[in-house]
This record gives sequence, structure tokens and C-alpha cells, in this order.
Amino acid sequence: MNPRHRRAPYHRLNQEDKALSALLLPSAKLLHWPDDEVQRIEAVPSAPRWFDPLPALPPSIEVAPSHTLIEVVPPSPTASLRPLHLISPPRTSPRATMSSSSPPPLPENRIVLGCGALTVDFLAAVDNYPKPDDKIRSTSMKVQGGGNVGNALTCAARLGLNPRIISKVADDAQGRSILDELGADGVDTSFIVVSREGNSPFTYVIVDKETKTRTCIHTPGYPPLVPDELSDANLNLALNGASFVYLDGRLHETASIVAREANLRGIPILVDAERKREGLDDLLKFATYVAWTEAPSIPTALVSILLRLPALKFVILTLGEDGCIMLERSSIEKFDKVENDIEELLETLKQSMSSYKVTPACISSPVMNLRANGVGKISGRLLVGAAEQIPPGELVDTTGAGDAFIGAVLYALCAGMPLEMMLPFAAQVAGAGCRALGARTGLPHRTDPRLAPFFASEL
Repeated sequence: MNPRHRRAPYHRLNQEDKALSALLLPSAKLLHWPDDEVQRIEAVPSAPRWFDPLPALPPSIEVAPSHTLIEVVPPSPTASLRPLHLISPPRTSPRATMSSSSPPPLPENRIVLGCGALTVDFLAAVDNYPKPDDKIRSTSMKVQGGGNVGNALTCAARLGLNPRIISKVADDAQGRSILDELGADGVDTSFIVVSREGNSPFTYVIVDKETKTRTCIHTPGYPPLVPDELSDANLNLALNGASFVYLDGRLHETASIVAREANLRGIPILVDAERKREGLDDLLKFATYVAWTEAPSIPTALVSILLRLPALKFVILTLGEDGCIMLERSSIEKFDKVENDIEELLETLKQSMSSYKVTPACISSPVMNLRANGVGKISGRLLVGAAEQIPPGELVDTTGAGDAFIGAVLYALCAGMPLEMMLPFAAQVAGAGCRALGARTGLPHRTDPRLAPFFASEL
């Protein structure tokens, strides 16, 4: 017998598992998964209940002593709204303990290319946001690099990827600071255009300690990046070996050239549709994945965008402290006639998630036909992710939280992490970044013990 598949000691469910059992079908059996780190709970019509009371589990059941994934599979193709997949951060086992001397293995394909905005952030924390004509003092301040693509790829670099950036700065003190900071984090800056004149982009950020909000005042760089400044040779070098391309929606003319060439090479593209920008629709035509970091929580819109963009595999809508929603397109068409209203399904998932107290976490429907009234239907599954509940005393600054989330998503995609684990992982990374002033100060490295449970399956 393969030693990885040996019978593990029987595992009694704790109180969290008991709470989880209420979400599962009344009848279920536990099956041993090929990977020690995963358990599969498969709903069947005639299996005995084993959740409560909890005697020793039957000898026929093999359970890994520390699990990372719990999956509920519907018993028939005609899925109801009740069967759900619930994922939470795996319990840390001795095997998952990490130190700086023994980091987990890196993904095999870890080169990512980003195109978008770079800035210098001038951050000032204040007790209260000033009123007109007020003169107040900051309680703390920081100057550091910013910009969506810069923050996201700094995050990705700290997690172990090898990012490259296409952007533009000026040959001024701010531009040199941007390049030095990215280089120190392991980001390849050789494709960033440096202008001999003009100014680098910068942003004033006011962090309100009372409301836990931030206000940004941005000054664009000048002169802006134009497509002619990206030569065919440099574009070829930048894309060479890249496993993913990330576009933050800015510098859209140059980004469109990058997207078109990446599409020809079959390189997946993640687009951050933070808000409606000039040229965004053109970028979305090439997108494989889309992340919305600012949008109304309307599941109908998720169906609409997947119907409008047939090449899109999933779309994520991030909702800050309220977590995120993901709609994944199924590669297998559901031929049964049962349709489920996506609005009702979302409410069912949210209600189920509310009873689970460990965060971050993720809950998922099975693959089903999802209908959005007035829009159409699509075969796929809906996932709801819960953000980490950060104690008020630890929450410092949400600047760049969406960028950190995207950086973690890029890592998860490169590492082949299941989507059910990717969402809590990204939420954990984003939550870590909110515990310090600035978008990058609190970004974790891959040896951070808070990430150890997610990396356990890679060891």
C-alpha cells in the first residue's frame, strides 16, 4: 500500500465539525480521498447518520488526522439548493509547520506579467477625517510604493512568484523609489519605461482611524505610457515563460497590445475590473478571469458577464469585510431541466455561511443550471467567501486590500490551488495586509505561519 494512503487514526468530530454537520445532507458517508489532506463527504440515499451522536467511526471509514477540504456531492444530477461545499482554513498539523529554513515548495510555473499603474503613496493616519478649513495632525505617516499592479505583484512576489511589470515612471526621486522598492521585493522592473522628464505618479492617502476608511487623492504620471514605448522585442521577452498575465485596467492602450499577444500565445489573463475605465471593455474580451473590487452585489450581473464573455472561466466580486462572491462556469453542460434562481441560491449560501464561525471560509453550491431573470441561464456553481473577521484593535488600514487579494489569487492559480481553498487563502492574505499602515507593509511572506495551513497540501 502506498504509505500516503495508509489508514489514518480515527478522528472524532469536534464542535466546529458538529456545527458543520447541520449544513450537510441528512445521510452521508465519508470516503478516503487520494490525498491525505482532503476528505470527501458524499451524499447517498441510504447511508447511516454518523454526525451525532459520535461514537467511534465505523472501521470502514478512513479519515486523515488533519483535513483541509470538506466537500458535499449531490446524490443525483438534479441538484437542490441544499447540498453545499464548505471550506475553511485547514487545521495546522506538525507537517504544516513552516519556518524560514524549510519553506514549502514553489509552484513550477511562477512567472507572471502585470501591466498597469505604479505610484508612490504618501499615507497619513488621522484620528478623524478633517472638516473643511480644519488643521489637524497625523498620528502616523508612511511613504511607500503603491498602484494596483505594483501592490498585487509585490504580494505575489512575497508569496513566491516571479513577477514582471510593464509600466512607466519618471527619472525623479519618486520614480527611483518605486523601482528600488519593487526590486527589493523580487519584482522584475526591467520592462518599466523610465522617462527623462515629467513626474512619476503619486497619491495622497488619508486613513481615518475612527471609521477605518481611507481617502485617496491621485496625481497621474506625465508623460503617460504610449504603445510605441513597448517594443516588439521587449513584449516578447516580457511574455516569454509567463504563466499568467494580470491587467489592472489602466494604461489601456498598451495593456490591449499585451492582452492581444498573450491571447495568441494561450496565456490566461486576469483583469481587475475595479471600476468602469476607458478601454476596459476591450480588455475584458481577452480575459480568462475577472475580479471586481468595486461593484454592487448583484449575482445577476455575474451571470450577465459570463454570458457576454464566453471565454471567461470565472468572475469574482470582492465585497470588503463582507467577503466575496464567485461564479465559475462549468466545463460540463447540465442537460437536466432543473433551473435554480441565482438570487435565491446566493441567499441560501449566505445563510449557511452565517452559522459557521471560523473565518476566512468558503461555501459553494454544486454545479447546476443557474438562472438570472431577464438575463439568461448558465451552467456553473456559485461560491461565497467570508472575509477574515479582524478585531477592531488590529484593523489599521484597508489600503490595497483588493490588490493583496488579487496577488494571492494569482499565486493560487499558478499553484493549482482549488477555488474553494483559493478564496479563504486570498482573504487571509488580504486580512494580513490590513493590520499595518499602507498597502504593502503588512503583506505576508510565504513563510508567515498564518499561511502554513494553506500550504500544507503542497508539502
